[in-house]
Amino acid sequence: MNGLDSTLASILHRGWWLLLLRGLAAIAFGVLTWFQPGISLAVLILFFGVYSLVDGVLSTFTAIGGRKQNEYWWMLLLRGLVGIGVGLITFIAPGVTALALLFYIALWAIATGVLEIAVAIRLRKEIRGELVLMLAGLASVIFGVVLVTRPGAGALALLWLIATYAVVFGVLLVIVALRARSFAGALKAR
Repeated sequence: MNGLDSTLASILHRGWWLLLLRGLAAIAFGVLTWFQPGISLAVLILFFGVYSLVDGVLSTFTAIGGRKQNEYWWMLLLRGLVGIGVGLITFIAPGVTALALLFYIALWAIATGVLEIAVAIRLRKEIRGELVLMLAGLASVIFGVVLVTRPGAGALALLWLIATYAVVFGVLLVIVALRARSFAGALKAR
């Protein structure tokens, strides 16, 4: 095990509760969208903006908390800033078309997914369950690619796709958070 991997694992362990909050926020967003499929696009835009902003802020806090221990903390920071940026754009321009929102969401999902896969690859020898984080990143990338390649999908189908993605991603993050919380003993034993 090298020092970088140990440091990243330590950062994830200390910030496990931020992963948990991100996962729970994603699940709440998805379930709310499932049970309110008739909501207007304007409300969806606001829900997505809130979710993206909260997710970005929590990711940014995780990165900043580990900046002194890890020279690659900027990867986590970049992921958080992408989420914050997309959330702010959503609030600044709430009248954007459904197609523009679709591409905002797609680009956000692809960018954050790639960064999560990179973190999972970096931690593959350090923690158990890194495959779950990689799957969460892959789910984000696949979701983004589907949105880009099928922009003509109906609004209701888009709502259901977004909700399903959010719940799957949220459940995977909750699993990662719980595993990150539990591997403290393994880090101390080394």
